Amino acid sequence: MNHDLTRIRNFCIIAHIDHGKSTLADRMLQLTNTINQRDFRDQVLDSMDLERERGISIKCHPVTMNYRAADGQNYEFNLLDTPGHVDFTYEVSRSMAACEGALLVVDAAQGVEAQTVANAHLAKEAHLTIIAVINKIDLPTANVNVAARQIEEILGLDEEHCLISAKTGEGVAALLEMIVRKVPPPQTDAQRGTRALVFDSIYDTYRGVMPYVRVMDGQLKATDRIQFMGSGYTSEIKEVGMFCPKPTPVAVLNAGEVGYLVGTIKEPRDVLIGDTITVRERPAQQPLAGFKKVLPMVFSGIYPINTADLEKLKAALERLSLNDSAFSYQSESSAALGFGFRCGFLGLLHLEIVQERLRREHNVNIISTYPSVIYHVYLKNGELLKIDNPRRLPEPTRVDHIDEPMIRAFIICGNAQISDVIKLVTDRRGALEKTDSLDTQRVMLSCAMPFNEILVDFYDMLKSLTHGYATMDYEHQGYATSDLERLDILINGEVVDAFSCLIHRSKAQSRGRQLCVALKDVIPPHLFAIPIQAAIGKTIVARETIRALRKDVTAKCYGGDITRKRKLLERQKEGKKRMKLVGQVNVPPEAFVAVLKSSS
Repeated sequence: MNHDLTRIRNFCIIAHIDHGKSTLADRMLQLTNTINQRDFRDQVLDSMDLERERGISIKCHPVTMNYRAADGQNYEFNLLDTPGHVDFTYEVSRSMAACEGALLVVDAAQGVEAQTVANAHLAKEAHLTIIAVINKIDLPTANVNVAARQIEEILGLDEEHCLISAKTGEGVAALLEMIVRKVPPPQTDAQRGTRALVFDSIYDTYRGVMPYVRVMDGQLKATDRIQFMGSGYTSEIKEVGMFCPKPTPVAVLNAGEVGYLVGTIKEPRDVLIGDTITVRERPAQQPLAGFKKVLPMVFSGIYPINTADLEKLKAALERLSLNDSAFSYQSESSAALGFGFRCGFLGLLHLEIVQERLRREHNVNIISTYPSVIYHVYLKNGELLKIDNPRRLPEPTRVDHIDEPMIRAFIICGNAQISDVIKLVTDRRGALEKTDSLDTQRVMLSCAMPFNEILVDFYDMLKSLTHGYATMDYEHQGYATSDLERLDILINGEVVDAFSCLIHRSKAQSRGRQLCVALKDVIPPHLFAIPIQAAIGKTIVARETIRALRKDVTAKCYGGDITRKRKLLERQKEGKKRMKLVGQVNVPPEAFVAVLKSSS
């Protein structure tokens, strides 16, 4: 196809989880004959087994399609299928920066949900042309009129919407025509030099790091010397190409087009998502707007179960960080777990996905510690410390006050479940700010909450209370001062650093008791009694005791005076006292999992 900007349409698909993004992408690929029927499979753009099993997109998946429209012209469609979960919002925003339009997909049976609202706001902030698409109209429970009214009232999109069934293909051809009509072609200015946005990257064992780019101005071709304006790294392009849907080399990537490039980039840290690429011969004066280094919000220690796997784990973490700009890690050690890594994530699903990928793709058995967030600790001398690990908290006498990160949570639930959800929020130190009625059956609650309180099991509890119907999204709201203290767990008088956590004073005692009970059930009995204690500073707030194994030392005594048996029992008693002083308690890996699972 000749390069004509008016024939190019760049758009992304955004939606709540499980509203049909990947299925709609499948139908588009089939209608435009981008993929052979022989190579087709459901969720063709979801390349990871994990994505296909869970039915969620984890990575952004670009693809270029050639579409012959009703007006007889050929159009180049560049589609970016984006993740739906709140933890991958940064990836969604970078994908939007590479587009001019967005298809906002809404499930006709479920209507507008929390992430639908969040993604619609992101698309408006990015000044994209939004086409509302009501999907799953073939379902018996579909209510198109209610979904259309919600799109108009909640999202403020009162223009015409498209009715489709991505599963059967009904209405998808009309949607392609609507994309031609409504999504504006890309704009460019050759006077600004060459500029390309990096919106993703992957690592190839033989070719190094391959950035995914959207060319904004100018063009990229093999042999060009390029520079990354954010990191300052320079490289030479060996190949440029497009996704059709597999990487396919082309002679040149022109303005408005989406593709990949292969250079001489060996280190993943040299490619920053959101960075601007320019060519040394036609350098740009200004980088593209909106680039920021994404900061992790949740931290957890990851340790190999087998200490011999430490180097294997390190290599696996480095590989994962290549195409996940929000994931970070650094070495740390623990008295209980040995050597491992302190890892940063955007949220709990992000943490779960990384752990699952380590186990599956890299075959490493791991243990993770209790997740924590970044606290701002203000010392009495005016110094500010940013603490992501409770072990690094200074002595209480040096601390003036501690600020914890806050979020604003948007929870959509049924009218009948409002009181249960509000109770859950208040139990987690949250406060209801306002309620918005979505329709006759559902309401959206806006709540201010500490981020730490939703870390472990809040989402599971919410789903359980509402029989799976509630959805939740959140945004970060800065920091607020809170009465926090460090809760330590002592096993046989020794602090086990991997169990330490920062917790609000009002919950410290009940949480300590919970942890002690959970550990008592999983730590095996030894030949001496083991006290398990929860402590705040020097004060013990909870205790459980694992009884000693009973070894019958009098079994070999047959008859005779009772003093013979007493002597043996006294000697055993002395031995147990001595063993308690020098004995080592074996804490099994299951104990660390039990602590994570014990609901807070």
